[in-house]
Amino acid sequence: MATELEELIAFLSSPSPPVKKLAVDIVRDYTGSEDGLESLGKYSNVVLPSLSRLLGEKKVVSEPAAQALVNLSQKPELAAKMAEMHMVKTSMETLYKQDCEITSLLIMLLVNLTQLDAGIDSLLQSANEKMHGLNVMKLVRSFCSSSSERKVDPFEHVASILVNISKKEQGRKLLLDKKRCLLKQIVRHDSNSLLRKKGVAGTIRNCCFEAENQLQNLLLISEFLWPALLLPVAGNKVYSEEDTRKMPQELACALSIEREPVTDPEIRVQALEAIYLLILQEAGRRAFWSVNGPRILQVGYADEDDPKAMEAYERAGSLLIQESGVDEESTETSS
Repeated sequence: MATELEELIAFLSSPSPPVKKLAVDIVRDYTGSEDGLESLGKYSNVVLPSLSRLLGEKKVVSEPAAQALVNLSQKPELAAKMAEMHMVKTSMETLYKQDCEITSLLIMLLVNLTQLDAGIDSLLQSANEKMHGLNVMKLVRSFCSSSSERKVDPFEHVASILVNISKKEQGRKLLLDKKRCLLKQIVRHDSNSLLRKKGVAGTIRNCCFEAENQLQNLLLISEFLWPALLLPVAGNKVYSEEDTRKMPQELACALSIEREPVTDPEIRVQALEAIYLLILQEAGRRAFWSVNGPRILQVGYADEDDPKAMEAYERAGSLLIQESGVDEESTETSS
């Protein structure tokens, strides 16, 4: 004999719209508690496909279904099952249907699913050579073209998806592919949203782990990359003409005037870690010196009071000091 919960889950497939609506609302409410998540998890082979099928329906049904899936996907074992049953594909197809009314929820579902390798592989479409990268291209385009100034920013959390996929080598290589220019679009993206800023900084930092093999691709976008990394760590000082004349115009203009400081130390740490990864390479250090980067770190460090950020400044600075010492020694030897 079916249990009460089994009967409830069966009603998710009811031909009666009012019954289906009532059932999905109750299931959504179940997912709001740990006990409810655990109970539903025992029927995951039935409840997950049933909720997935409801994503394409009208908002009164698709919204609570999506809310339930977002809550369920916080459990790694359930997120893994969703990835196995192609929930990433279903979410992307629903997301880009005309008049999608649950965009924010689908993005949050993708954030949770891409915390797993299987979810990342599914989003990257790794198994399909012809389709590889198409999903990410769509998300980057939506992320960069949607306005964060609107009251509701449906693509804001794409920032977290980009951080997730860039933690994996295959994701970094896709973002760094010079034909697709995805990282360039992300680096150029400007927003007042803290979540977006942190996502961009984290994505750049992760991509810089490829600096040893992909430095040239990173330096191809240096016109945008250096401002994105250096402005957050430049401190609050208005720079002198002597300092700025050694910088590219975009950096020089931004640092010649009073500006809003980057208040979140995590963004500064991520920028400094990216700089460190770049200047580990000789060509990266040369490029950094060419934009007067060491001076910016020196000034920014003087304004810093966060211990983790100070440590990150010192770590990057130590590489530059070591190189200065080597240069001085070689000059003395040659003289």
